Amino acid sequence: MESHDGLLENLMRQGLAGDRRAYAAALEQTARLLRPYLAKRLSRPGEVEDVLQEILLSIHKARHTYDGKRPYAPWAFAIARFRLRDHLRGLYADRLRRASDLSAAENISAAPVTESGFSYESIKEEIRRLPGKQPTILHLMHGEGYTAREVAEKIGMKESAVKVAAHRAYKMLRKKLVE
Repeated sequence: MESHDGLLENLMRQGLAGDRRAYAAALEQTARLLRPYLAKRLSRPGEVEDVLQEILLSIHKARHTYDGKRPYAPWAFAIARFRLRDHLRGLYADRLRRASDLSAAENISAAPVTESGFSYESIKEEIRRLPGKQPTILHLMHGEGYTAREVAEKIGMKESAVKVAAHRAYKMLRKKLVE
């Protein structure tokens, strides 16, 4: 009995010689060979069959490059790896695009709804008059651009305490500046 690889090589050689049935059988056997390989690497339903069809189409287009004196399976797997990489690259690029679109939307939604006419520089004197560590916290967050976590590390406070102090400072400033 002929080995699986030998069978594929023989079917492909016959197919290249013009035997349509042998060529169809070669593609059918190739699909059986590649399906488990793809199933291990792809998770979405229907994705295996979609990529398999792309691979079989690529094999059909590249059939003239197959050298009948060499093993068939490594040649078919090389094409499969390239098609799989192309598929995954496109999939992850699409996910990355959607993620960056989402991050842009988040940035827009995080922007203040109303503009105040005040900047850190314009109210620096009022900030300096705040009690305790509030002036330092606001200076680091708004003057220097640090996050609450970074400010907490710099001045030895918990992040939640920095946020509370900043919130209280904003409330006090709002009262002073709106009056």
